[in-house]
Amino acid sequence: MSEIKNRFWMTIFLGILAAMAPLATDMYLPALPIMQSEFSINTSLIQMTLTMTMLGMAIGQIFAGPISDMRGRKAPLLIGMLVFMVSSLVCMVADNIVLFLAVRFVQGFSGACGIVIARAIARDICKGPELTRFFSILMMVNGLAPIIAPVLGGEILELASWRYVFFVLAMVGLAMSLSTIMFRETLPPEKRITNILRTILTFPLLIKNKYFLGHCLVQMFVFSAFFAYIGSSSFIFQGIYHVSPRVYSLIFGFIGFGIMIAGSLPAKFAGRIHDEIMLKKSLYLQAFSTICLIAAFYFQAPLWVIIVLLLITVMPVSVIGAASFSLGLSSQGRNAGSASALLGFSSMILGGVIMPVVGIFGTDSGVPMAVIMLISLVFAILSFRIMIMPAHR
Repeated sequence: MSEIKNRFWMTIFLGILAAMAPLATDMYLPALPIMQSEFSINTSLIQMTLTMTMLGMAIGQIFAGPISDMRGRKAPLLIGMLVFMVSSLVCMVADNIVLFLAVRFVQGFSGACGIVIARAIARDICKGPELTRFFSILMMVNGLAPIIAPVLGGEILELASWRYVFFVLAMVGLAMSLSTIMFRETLPPEKRITNILRTILTFPLLIKNKYFLGHCLVQMFVFSAFFAYIGSSSFIFQGIYHVSPRVYSLIFGFIGFGIMIAGSLPAKFAGRIHDEIMLKKSLYLQAFSTICLIAAFYFQAPLWVIIVLLLITVMPVSVIGAASFSLGLSSQGRNAGSASALLGFSSMILGGVIMPVVGIFGTDSGVPMAVIMLISLVFAILSFRIMIMPAHR
């Protein structure tokens, strides 16, 4: 009974850590048009506030992974959560866009500690199908963040300034700092890597591994499509379909609920359906539904059609995340922290760059967003077929 209770709380703890990205981005999405007006900047520049966070998270994982392999999971995680809390408070009081962008990078960099170390801890305590199940459960817990975060952000906007969104994020950082203090280390000293230079040198070795690189590329392109949606959704729904910030947050939360439901599938079918098959089917489903989405935007389909198509397009992200991470990490053994860092870096780096690119093409139509999503997914499918699938034949 005690073990079940410990596993339950560990799942909640790791789930929130893994959700640092959606918490840091999705909660203030309803406020983007308001912030654009307050800072007196264009759409592409306000989307850069998302980009800086994603870049910070991507680069931060490269450092946090090896450091956690060398120093253990607890100390780097605690430092990361404390910095996340402080940077969130600075975002709250920032009065110009340059400072805000700089601090958003720091916020993302520190939040990366939670993301990459949560995955490394999961690898410490689970293996094989159990790891897939645990990743799937993390995805379900993680899936609550895109549901709760924008709805909470929308409600905050009804009552107060967008700045209080970052106060709530600071409180999340405080809560995770206190939880980390009570966390029991999962990487004993005898299993740690003692030479950080040797740890850094594992990155070229991992990249030379064709199979592992394939998973990095799949993560890169799939999440590029996902972040194109995240960065443009508030402008499409509020600008084109003229919904309020509160209604937008509910729509975004509804789609997030779909992601959470889809996240239960890998756990349900782990051991019965191979991970690579779930990965393949999810990629093809995303590509087909994105083609339909392009047509819907082009012919100015009603709002409910767009919501349904976006739901079908975005839902498989959680399946791909769980299956690909499990397959990619399972073969890496004691380099789990570095491997997790590279996978996490891959899932964010291109997505961070893509968001302002969509803004450059304009937000008067959803077609540019959908086309960029489709291009990304085509590259993801090619990476899967060329670099991953041959190893499973």
